[in-house]
Amino acid sequence: MDSDLLDYIAQVARDPGTRVPPISQLSETLGISPSKLREQLEVARALEIVEVRPKTGIRTLALSYLPPLRLGVLAVLARDPSRFEEIRALRTTLEAAYWIEAVRLLEPSDFDRLEHLVVRAWEKLRGTPIQIPHTEHKALHLTVFSRLPNLLVRALLEAYWEAYEAVGLSLYADYAYLREVWTYHETMVRAIRAGDAEAGLQALVRHTGLLRARSDSGREATSPAAASGNWKGDLG
Repeated sequence: MDSDLLDYIAQVARDPGTRVPPISQLSETLGISPSKLREQLEVARALEIVEVRPKTGIRTLALSYLPPLRLGVLAVLARDPSRFEEIRALRTTLEAAYWIEAVRLLEPSDFDRLEHLVVRAWEKLRGTPIQIPHTEHKALHLTVFSRLPNLLVRALLEAYWEAYEAVGLSLYADYAYLREVWTYHETMVRAIRAGDAEAGLQALVRHTGLLRARSDSGREATSPAAASGNWKGDLG
């Protein structure tokens, strides 16, 4: 990306929290017009490289893989929702590949959180009216990988859930399917608590196999996501 502002930040204002000079001053320093600089500033804001506030002005933020991934994923899905399958497949591969490492890094407080999420999910599924435990679903998977030191993998997994919500999958599900999904989740969490990462991985693989099967059979069904985007997918 050709950006005088991003180059300036990389060279002069790299540390998070560094104050960037006002547009007028930067324009003179960099030798570009204020209008062009404002355009570059909007890009930097969208990528969450900087924040702009009335009293503090322009300040740099800690760099993260997630903002550009989110923008790219949502832009692609806005034009072609069927591309979600690519994102789902990548997420499935990443979770399986990093499961053992991620689980071994979890702490007792994480075990408690995972168990609490399972309890809350079953309460929603057994309640009146029945509720889809999407918040718990997302939180459970992200919690498992929350201590993974590979920040790119974690950002990719978070971007998956952004895509999941963007195509409407958090709004619809077959009840029997959800019960089966949460049975697998419960098995995974019990294995994690027991210190058996391999057993948890096996449950995860069976779980994602179920999701893949639903994705295939879902091509014959209609959901809100399919109706709006001409796409049938799974609820991974």
